Amino acid sequence: MSAPVFYVAPQEFDPLTPGTDFELTGPEGHHAKVKRVENGERIDLADGQGRRALGTVEATTTSGIRVRIIEIQHDKNPLEVYVVQALAKDGRDVQAIETATELGATGVVPWGADRSIVRWKGERAAKAHTKWRNTVVAAAKQSRRSRIPTVYDLHSTPELAELIAEVRAQGAAVFILHEQASERLTTLLGQSAGERLGEIYLVVGPEGASANVKLRCSRRRVPP
Repeated sequence: MSAPVFYVAPQEFDPLTPGTDFELTGPEGHHAKVKRVENGERIDLADGQGRRALGTVEATTTSGIRVRIIEIQHDKNPLEVYVVQALAKDGRDVQAIETATELGATGVVPWGADRSIVRWKGERAAKAHTKWRNTVVAAAKQSRRSRIPTVYDLHSTPELAELIAEVRAQGAAVFILHEQASERLTTLLGQSAGERLGEIYLVVGPEGASANVKLRCSRRRVPP
């Protein structure tokens, strides 16, 4: 069975070295106690930015658990994939970013498309963004990732077009997932085999269409 992963703040991770002890407290420490991890059990600590500490449980404390650090590892992420997800009804956008996280996405960009039925406004916007953040953290933990995807601020269609133009100018590849596209994503990526790929942006539109952004930011459309 794979060792469970618990997240610690980067500044708490910095001093960790093999042979040292670390007390995991707070929500993650509580979670470890709820899971009833046992002395001698293998667990991993990750900082959410690509670093992982392999360790064993030394003892249970009043506020969490004490972990003996065995090894420090650095996650190498050769390909950065960002998912631009349009807001969608019935939680389909949340399901999409959960899957994207499990598949290794680097970041997700909420998109308030012109044809999105769901809208983030006022207090609801903050709550919805927090829900997205909590979703990717939970999915990253479930899939044992050392790196937690970044959840960016909500983008309007003009803001997204500006972002895409900027990243394309920097060499990023942008693909719009569209049901009427004639080329498959796997085919296009296969054509790039052997090339050094930097960032990839996958744009997922709302129900029905990707609005005018497909005309502004990319000529390549691929089926979802």
